[in-house]
Amino acid sequence: MATGRIALVVALAVSLLVAGAGATAASGPDSDPRDGVEQQFSSDHQSSSRDVVTGPDCVPDDGRNAGDERESPRIVELYPNPTTHGNVGEYVVVAVPDGTSLENWTITDGHTTAALPNETVSGRIAVSADPDVAADLTDHPVLELDGTVRLAVDGDELSLRNGSRTVDAVAYDRAPVAERWHRTDDEPGGDRGAWVPRDGTCFPPTRSGVGDATAFVLPDSPEIPLETIERADDRLLLAGYTVTSDAVAAALVEAADRGVDVAVLFESGPVGGTSESTEPVLETLESGGVDVRAIGGEGARYRFHHAKYAVADDRIVVTSENWKPSGTGGESSRGWGVRIDDTALAAELATVFRADFEGWDTQPSAAFRENATFVDEGGPDRPREAEFETNHAPRTVSVDAAELLVAPDNADRRLEDLLARAENEILVKQASVDADVGVLEESVAAARRGVDVRILLDSTWYHEDDNAALAAELEAAAAAEGLPLEAKLVDDTDRFEKIHAKGVVIDREVAVVGSANWNDNAFENNREVLIVLHGDAAGEYYAEVFEADWRGDAWTLPIELSVAVVAALLAAALVGRRYVRFGDHPPNRPPP
Repeated sequence: MATGRIALVVALAVSLLVAGAGATAASGPDSDPRDGVEQQFSSDHQSSSRDVVTGPDCVPDDGRNAGDERESPRIVELYPNPTTHGNVGEYVVVAVPDGTSLENWTITDGHTTAALPNETVSGRIAVSADPDVAADLTDHPVLELDGTVRLAVDGDELSLRNGSRTVDAVAYDRAPVAERWHRTDDEPGGDRGAWVPRDGTCFPPTRSGVGDATAFVLPDSPEIPLETIERADDRLLLAGYTVTSDAVAAALVEAADRGVDVAVLFESGPVGGTSESTEPVLETLESGGVDVRAIGGEGARYRFHHAKYAVADDRIVVTSENWKPSGTGGESSRGWGVRIDDTALAAELATVFRADFEGWDTQPSAAFRENATFVDEGGPDRPREAEFETNHAPRTVSVDAAELLVAPDNADRRLEDLLARAENEILVKQASVDADVGVLEESVAAARRGVDVRILLDSTWYHEDDNAALAAELEAAAAAEGLPLEAKLVDDTDRFEKIHAKGVVIDREVAVVGSANWNDNAFENNREVLIVLHGDAAGEYYAEVFEADWRGDAWTLPIELSVAVVAALLAAALVGRRYVRFGDHPPNRPPP
């Protein structure tokens, strides 16, 4: 009887989805990483006015912009909404040719006008009514305006004039807190720009020819991350979302005691609050001489510092797991990780760490603890006390090359490109997936090309409804179009407690390991770190783990979830809330 009811629900869901195949796509609420308890949270946590800059279009704060070589000055940067009382220190950056006299130059918003100082300047200069404050907010030389032009937070138009002649003009929409507007075009009269967090980075993907790597998964091999820390001789940089492991803390202190330069960076405001188990770990690290900083707060560069990695001398470890017992401690999560001994990748990842660690939006651990509220992480979210067998031992695998990707700088476009090049198979293992994220759309597009696509999702209670709805949508679309696409939730297993991996295997030749969940927030707003491994041996290792987890007893739709799933699919069919653009074939893409 139960089987018949489930079949009826699925059939109804399929018919509803197919009937709604012409619906207009609309994005739903974003999913945010929640460690211990991953959860959904609404889009009002995001800045709707942000023109997110990633990939080759991102703009470094100290880089050269369009306009630097023009014959007349141009406005190339604005900072209307700094984290100062009354926005004191807001400024405008003008790029000028060498030896430009600013006599008779003014800036106006059409209501008030301020004069630039009568000086001869070259290159980029910032002008502000509050030059002393602005000097702490920018590396450009700052000149004082004669008069005041307030840069409106809710958007404005500014003109740069020489006497009565307008030589340049720009317009911007609502200014996000602590983000700078950078000009991104060099067209005559063009004024396109993008918002970039203050001190936001613009790292390109880094590729290195790596001879081999240690591939591992959790909870099977918790010794790999720990022994990497224990073997450090000179430097040890550890970055995480949460850090609550006593074993990791002890290893970091021991490293500091033997003269290793140790630094730790963690997220100051994880979803659900900072766990009470964080406080004693921070105290241990501080008393042991470890340099610890928290990153976050109003206007911070990242919605979450969600990366999970370590740099130990010239060796790196990148994982999907937090530095906590349920993560790298091997007490709960199915996660993926990789360890690579490579000077170039270690140097680049250390650069990423230092850029984040030394930012204006970090604070020492002791200062963080003074104002922090620590929360009990008990209840149904506390990891169960269980020991998991080692079904997948770590393996040294040959690697042709490895790429370091970081979000929000470059990860999404590179992953979409890799998926667009798939020829035979895509295996996706994720805690959860947003229906409108670009990497999922590329995976569906690959299935339309005949690529076999399988997606394995977490079935923990806080993911179950949304993941079941998405899996049903994907299966319905596959049935409607005859696509080689399968999606399901992992069955209850004694191999691990939940899926927390964020992994992809493409053609068993490319494997992606890292911290980025498949949602726009991860790729556009979070700091995430991923490694792309090129080589059959690495691809086969993670594919074997995927296959073993996929082969668990087939997951079936619980009766109590049927109403929620049908409701979600009905919404997709009628109003497009979760519609994954299955009916809209993507535009033609250039050949690989």
